Amino acid sequence: MPSFLEAPVAGAYHVLTSLVSTLQPLTGAYAAVIAIVLCTLVVRLCLVPLSVRAQQGLKARAAIMPQLKELTERHRGNPERLQREVAKLQSESGTTLFAGFLPTLAQMPFFWLMYTLFSRTMVAGQSNQLISGSLLGAPLGVHWPIVTGTPAYIVLALLFAVVAWFSARLQLRQLDPAAPRLSRRLAQLLPYGTLLTAAFVPLAAGLYVLTTTTWTVVERTILQR
Repeated sequence: MPSFLEAPVAGAYHVLTSLVSTLQPLTGAYAAVIAIVLCTLVVRLCLVPLSVRAQQGLKARAAIMPQLKELTERHRGNPERLQREVAKLQSESGTTLFAGFLPTLAQMPFFWLMYTLFSRTMVAGQSNQLISGSLLGAPLGVHWPIVTGTPAYIVLALLFAVVAWFSARLQLRQLDPAAPRLSRRLAQLLPYGTLLTAAFVPLAAGLYVLTTTTWTVVERTILQR
C-alpha cells in the first residue's frame, strides 16, 4: 500500500480501537460489532445533506424525463446535437444524469477503510486487535464462506435479502411507468448485489454494507414522502 494511504488507515484504526475499548465494559465480546455499526451510522448522518441533494436531483430528473425522450427522438440522427441539447436541459433544470450517486461515491473511502482494517494482521506497526472481535462466533476478519452453518453468516444473509427486497421496491417506485422491461428487471435484481459483495469481503465490511444499505432504504422512504 502507498505510504500516503497508511496515515488514514492508522487514524481510523486508533479511532475504532478506542471506541471498542470504551464500549467493551457495556457490550463485552460485541464491542467491535457495535463500534462498526455506530461508525457507519455517524458516516451516514454526516452524508444526509448529500442524500437530500441526490433525492432532489432524482426528482428533478424524473420531471424532465419526457423532455429527454422528446430530444432523443428529435435528434436521434445527430448525436452531437443531442448531447448539446441534453446538457442544456440539465443545466436549466439543475440536475444531471448522475443524480443519486453522490452518497454512494462519498462512502467509498469509508468502505475501503473498513475492508483494509479487517483484512490485515498488522496495522500502524502493531498487531491488529480488531480482527479478534466476533459476531455469533464468526471472526470479523474472516471472509464469508460460500456454504456455512455459522449462525452469523446465515442471519446476515437473510437480513441482506430482506433489505434488498425493500430496496428493489423503492427503486421500482422511482422508475418511470413507461420504463423498458429491462430497466425494471435491473431495478429488481441489482439490490441483491449486496449479497455478492458480502461474499468477497471480511465479515466486518459486510456488516458495514448491511448497516449502510438499511440506512439507505429508511432514508429514501422518508425523503420520497
